[in-house]
Amino acid sequence: MSMWHLISTASVLVQLVMLTLVLASVVSWVMIFQRSSFLRSAKTALDDFEDRFWSGIDLSKLYRQITGSPDTNSGLEQIFRAGFKEFSRMRQQPGVDPDAVMDAVQRSMRVAISKEEERLEQHLPFLATVGSTSPYIGLFGTVWGIMNSFRGLASAQQATLATVAPGIAEALIATAIGLFAAIPAVIAYNRFAARSEMLISRYYTFADEFSSILHRRVHASNDE
Repeated sequence: MSMWHLISTASVLVQLVMLTLVLASVVSWVMIFQRSSFLRSAKTALDDFEDRFWSGIDLSKLYRQITGSPDTNSGLEQIFRAGFKEFSRMRQQPGVDPDAVMDAVQRSMRVAISKEEERLEQHLPFLATVGSTSPYIGLFGTVWGIMNSFRGLASAQQATLATVAPGIAEALIATAIGLFAAIPAVIAYNRFAARSEMLISRYYTFADEFSSILHRRVHASNDE
């Protein structure tokens, strides 16, 4: 009645279900560690860039600094670079309306934010799939194992607990493995989704504040 003996004596289909769930659990944990590290780095990079941006540094100088040594983990850098690059390009064109400049800048930053959203939400659908389907896959293995147990019981001369228990126990292992795969995936998905939404909200807030700064600058230079 050891765990390994129950798994090794289970039917082929139940063993395939268990193997699928174990592989899903392993991949989930790899993604959990990867996403956790990435989101932590993104949060640190966001805070660092906000400190630099609001320190009073000249925007042109800041643009040259991050262009020379970009931080791939900083979503704000990508948004700032996209907005300021488009702002500089539109300003170099003679006779461009200030509102057209700001529309182009905001479009560029929205595209950059969309790319950052994709990076933040990467692998989350897989975790959601594992969390929602693993219990059912495990339950399928359990039902199949119990069916086989009762089929074997029908041909037995004497029905005792000793003859039924091993088959039911090996079937229930599939459900246990399904829960083992699903619970961490659900917890990780909820946590990562909340952290991603928080970062994306701060990206949009920064884009609005940056747009206001550029709006004042383009209209001030136009009035002159």
